[in-house]
Amino acid sequence: MTRKKVKLAFITNDSARKATFKKRKKGLMKKVSELSTLCGIDACAIIYSPYDTSPEVWPNTMGAQRVLAEFKRMPEMEQSKKMVNQESFIRQRIAKASEQLKKQSKENREKEMTEVMYQGLTGKGLQNLNLGDLNDLGWVIDQNLKEVYKRIEAVKKGASTSSSSSVAAAAAAAAAAAAAASQAVAPPMEQKPAVVELGLDSMQRTQTEWFTDWMNSNASDQHIGYGHADEMILPNFNDNHNANVWPNNFYP
Repeated sequence: MTRKKVKLAFITNDSARKATFKKRKKGLMKKVSELSTLCGIDACAIIYSPYDTSPEVWPNTMGAQRVLAEFKRMPEMEQSKKMVNQESFIRQRIAKASEQLKKQSKENREKEMTEVMYQGLTGKGLQNLNLGDLNDLGWVIDQNLKEVYKRIEAVKKGASTSSSSSVAAAAAAAAAAAAAASQAVAPPMEQKPAVVELGLDSMQRTQTEWFTDWMNSNASDQHIGYGHADEMILPNFNDNHNANVWPNNFYP
């Protein structure tokens, strides 16, 4: 649990001030002892108070004299590098508080003029403003205009960047599609059966040979022969042996 911030102001109550002194002195001596032990450095503490006739020294008088002697042997610049007294400490605090007050006053003035600017945009007159107020109002307006122009430029840059990136993406996609199309394998063509084209003479010769073979093969079985004057002797269909030549009953 964090300790609440202590108000740095003189304690007017005597008993409360004395109790706080004893408590803080004990804590300070403890911190000096811890610093010397943990970090291995030479340190001493000398505390004067209106409640004791002699100062309180840590770790002892001889140890404090030795540390002071080493300190005095250091160059003056090194001695006063991080040294402060009550007067310098108070001056530093006053300067810091003045800077904070100046900063806060500037922020309050800027907010006030911003409110006046928005009131003017709604139609309220500016007759009650003096020259200083008008100057501050002009400065606030200039700052707002700069911010508006800056945002417009940022939007334009973002739009141009997005358009260029989209064009680049489209070009990359087109290139990828072209590469894929060039690497695609064309479907195999349908192969038609080979047609053997024979000449007229070859066809006639083939038909003649086939007919001759057929006639010769059937001459022995059907007793088909050729007579004089190229007369063909047909088989006797009345013979019982050839009764099955016409299996159809519609023929006698």
